[in-house]
Amino acid sequence: MNTIQANIDNLTSLWRTIGERAHAYTSTKDFDHSVISYSQWPNRLWFHHDLNEINIKAAKEVLQATSTRLVLPYWDIYGGQSYKLLEENGFEKQSEQIGMSLKLNQEYQKIGSLRTEKVSDESTALLWEKLFMQAFNYKISHKLILSSYDEIDYLIAYHENKTVGTGMVYSSENAVVGIHAMGIVPEMRRKGFAEKMMINILSQSARQGFKYATLQASSMGKGLYLKLGFEEEFILTNYALQQ
Repeated sequence: MNTIQANIDNLTSLWRTIGERAHAYTSTKDFDHSVISYSQWPNRLWFHHDLNEINIKAAKEVLQATSTRLVLPYWDIYGGQSYKLLEENGFEKQSEQIGMSLKLNQEYQKIGSLRTEKVSDESTALLWEKLFMQAFNYKISHKLILSSYDEIDYLIAYHENKTVGTGMVYSSENAVVGIHAMGIVPEMRRKGFAEKMMINILSQSARQGFKYATLQASSMGKGLYLKLGFEEEFILTNYALQQ
């Protein structure tokens, strides 16, 4: 399996699903975009193929006509340096993530001191929104969660009835599960909860029959995922048009 492409497909399918549920998704020949004014995510414009002057110009026209600021992700899978075209056209680097994958070919034992529960109603959607804001300092609206929790698993982690953090689990194809929005609230960090939560998610995913797990890690989280057996595969750089 091409796990790099599977990772990107899972991520873009997630953005598309959220955008469609919010009636805020547009697809063109060269790129797709999702614009949601009441949420800071996904708000992305992503290309179907490598960059060139023509499709970057078309994307800039969309971005300049949109009052909500959009992020433009670039994955380094094309073997060139087309990202330079973004920088030459007024885009600034915002952040980097590492695309990683893991083959689920072993037993993962759930850790009993931590439990996860799925969002299932408005009150838990509001709680997930609050915890995610605490963990990441930006907003994913509970409205998006309520419109999509039938297809996307929004997880809240608990330890001894105390809320610990959030996760998001999504599959766009049978063999691959994408793990997203893994965050621990500040007061519960450095207690091993991120590792416990990830092991519980991997355990559940393996039992459900998934063969691979994919994610996009920050530099801070990469060490944990390497420890659990994930492999680094590509760099995802997030750009935004200069204001």
